[in-house]
Parts: sequence; structure tokens; C-alpha cells
Amino acid sequence: MSRPPRSESQKGFILGVAAYGIWGAFPLYWPLLEPAGAVEILAHRVVWSMLTMAILIFVVGRTRQLRDIWHSPRTRRLLTLGSVVIAINWGTYIWGVNNGHVVEASLGYFINPLVTMLMGVLVFRERLRPMQWFAVSIATAAVIVLTLAYGRLPWVALILAFSFGTYGLAKKQANTGAVESLTWETIVLSPIALGYVIFLIATGNSEFGSNGAGHAAILMTAGLITAVPLICFGAAATRLPMVTLGLLQYLAPILQFALGVLLFHEDMPLGRWIGFGLVWIALVIFTVESVNHRRRQLRIAADASAI
Repeated sequence: MSRPPRSESQKGFILGVAAYGIWGAFPLYWPLLEPAGAVEILAHRVVWSMLTMAILIFVVGRTRQLRDIWHSPRTRRLLTLGSVVIAINWGTYIWGVNNGHVVEASLGYFINPLVTMLMGVLVFRERLRPMQWFAVSIATAAVIVLTLAYGRLPWVALILAFSFGTYGLAKKQANTGAVESLTWETIVLSPIALGYVIFLIATGNSEFGSNGAGHAAILMTAGLITAVPLICFGAAATRLPMVTLGLLQYLAPILQFALGVLLFHEDMPLGRWIGFGLVWIALVIFTVESVNHRRRQLRIAADASAI
């Protein structure tokens, strides 16, 4: 008997798991690029991503949308801001993973939804509901506990959370497609990145090609590694409810946390477990409140349409 075709929601779920699963497995990828340093890896990621996205933009027929970005000064400014903060995010993450901070990097993506919500209050004057404030308060307490546990601010996590939150806000305001917006962002960054790669080669400090063809080939795959989960995410976003997509986003930091603890054997004394526990409690409160609020809104809309 032939297998029945998958529904669009099933396809979306598989694509969403693929996207967040790849992002969650990133700690396995970046160490493969050593002995290249974080800045050199970042430069190669930008250059190869730009080439990959340029090809993709022609394949999927989005050249007109890319021209629309050029003809809109406001969109250009927002996506240029996005390119700066995503470069900070990528560079910090690569450095953190390759310097024994995988668990702390996962913390950044655990708290990112809460940071984004708080930035909405500060930037757009959005009003939080009481349980949302409660979740933010618990997350703030978690950062204090983790600061004491680490003996310093968990700056890797905070930079990742706030840079990605700012990136999300810029993208939301720009309101452009994922493929053309990332293409524009890598185009903006690529002159600096390519210039840095050429400088390293000219001064004899480049690791590209110095560690065999295999290492060079892995560096060149940084573009695909960037593009593939983005494409999967974009396809999932059009097929899944936002609540499901929102829940799937926790898959990536869960995988990163598990890799940091179980594979890389990073230290997790009691204070850090308490801090992470508080973060997870805050996320449970935030998620349950968001789901319940969404259901109430749908019920009110259904009741109104029935009148």
C-alpha cells in the first residue's frame, strides 16, 4: 500500500525541526574550522554566505525584491542595522563555542524570547500582561544567580540574546522576505569580510588552505550551513501556526545545552543549575501564558464573528 501524502502541517513540522536541529548542532560544526580564529571564521561565513545567497536569489527569482530593498532608504537602513548586529551575534557565538562557552551560548537563546519581549516594551512601548512581567522578573533573578555562579556577568549569553533580539526587531520593521534580506545583509558585510580574508592571506596569517583541502572545503560550506536552516525555517513558517513555531525555537538551545554538558563536559556547579532552572521556569510561564492568551484571542474572534 502506498503511504498517504503528508499534510502541509506535517511537512512544516519536519522542516521546523530540521531548521532548529541544524542550529542546535552548530557547536559540532564551528570547532571543525579551527585553528582559524573566530574573526576569520566569521569573515569566511559572511563571504561564502553572500555567494550562496546571491545564487539562491536568482534561483528562486527574488531579484526584484532585492531591488526593492535598494530603492527603499528606510528598509536599507533597517537591514544594514540588522547586518551589523547579526555579525556581532555570529562572531560572539563562534567565539563562545570554540572557547568552551557552549552552555552559556545556549543560555542566550533560552532567554532571547524574554529579551525580545522586554525590548518591545522599551522600544515600541508595548504593554506586558502580569504573567509576562512575572516571567521577566524570574529571568532577571536567573541572570543575577548566574552572575554570582560564573563570578561575572554571563556576557556571551547577554550579547547573543540582545543582538539577536535587536536583529529580530530590525527585520520585523523592515518587513522583507528571509532570502532577500539575508542576501542584502551579507552584501553589506562582504566588502569588510572579504577585505579581512585578503589581508590575512597577504600577510601569511590565513588558515584558509594552510590546513589541507578538507579544511578549506569545510570553511567554504559556511554559506550552505547558513542558508539551509534559513530555507527550512522559511518553509516551516508558512505551514505552521506561530504557537507551534514558537515552541520549536527551544529545540536549538536545548540541543546546544545538551552538547555543552554531555559532549563538551563544561562545568555545571549547583549555582549554574539553579540559574538555568529559573530560566526554564520563566520560559514555561511565558510559553503557557502566550498559548492561553492566543487561545482567548481566537475564542473572542470566533464569538464576534458568530454574532
